[in-house]
Amino acid sequence: MKKILTLVLALIVVAACAAPPTNRDGAVDTNRNANRPADAAPAIAEADAIAKEKAIWDAIKNKDYAGFEGMLADSFVEVLPDAVMDRAGSLAGVKQFEPSEINFSDWKFQSIDKDLFLVVYTVSVKGKFAGEEVPSDPVRSSSVWVNREGKWVGAFHQECAVAKASPSPPNPATAPTPAASPEAASTAAATGPDPIANEKLVWDLLKSARYDAFADLLTPEFIEVAPDNVYDKAGTVRGIRMFDASKAVLSDWKTVKLTDNASVVVYMVKNAGGSPGGERHSTIWANRSGKWLGVFHHGGTVVRNPPPPPKASASPSPK
Repeated sequence: MKKILTLVLALIVVAACAAPPTNRDGAVDTNRNANRPADAAPAIAEADAIAKEKAIWDAIKNKDYAGFEGMLADSFVEVLPDAVMDRAGSLAGVKQFEPSEINFSDWKFQSIDKDLFLVVYTVSVKGKFAGEEVPSDPVRSSSVWVNREGKWVGAFHQECAVAKASPSPPNPATAPTPAASPEAASTAAATGPDPIANEKLVWDLLKSARYDAFADLLTPEFIEVAPDNVYDKAGTVRGIRMFDASKAVLSDWKTVKLTDNASVVVYMVKNAGGSPGGERHSTIWANRSGKWLGVFHHGGTVVRNPPPPPKASASPSPK
């Protein structure tokens, strides 16, 4: 929930996340308020969910570090362009962050189940990090809150810089379509409670161009956050057809159980022709009537910390 200095200093190297090209359609309707399963009661009213997210930013601005820490789950994970942090790491970073002005826009809300909700938004911040002024470039943010014994606490947060608009190529390159055997085409992809296995299955489907099978693993209310836009299921499926995943390498896996019926998986993707530093991706998998489906995805380019300046050498002692 902080804006790390390396993020804002390295916006020029931020590109779209691995799956979505920047010239696709299917952005989420900002007025849509039905982003939850039909058979689940809303976890919380949308206005109350947004108020909780704003409250955590207020705690940072007011330097209420105890209050900030108390709003986070013990298993909290934060995914930033330069690092993946736990609760302690996030708190340490926040103590170096001094926002003076915070502006929000483009709120979206999804009730994942009765004990879990998601908010997605754009935030621009003026202030300092480690004593240095940071520009107020917009950042796409997503946060997941979970009900722990009657108290709502933050369980997950991810940020990526808003990508600068670029003209669409006249003839976008499409991913190669390998010839699939009849057996492969007819076999339904089977998911389970292991989010890493589910995510690897998704990438196997993409590598073999089984896009319909991939679409079957997403909930109707699926949301994807990318540097260039926020997409619904149709936009994600349309965009993935223009992406070549054949040489993608996945690593650095981390999972967090959110509830008995939902988990988030965080990992690194490196792909031929992609960002040299790779991309950080996160997906929430939820149990829907006995089948585990993807309900949310967020991806963004890794930004490496700049090397520290060289230390000044000591002047030679006069003889």
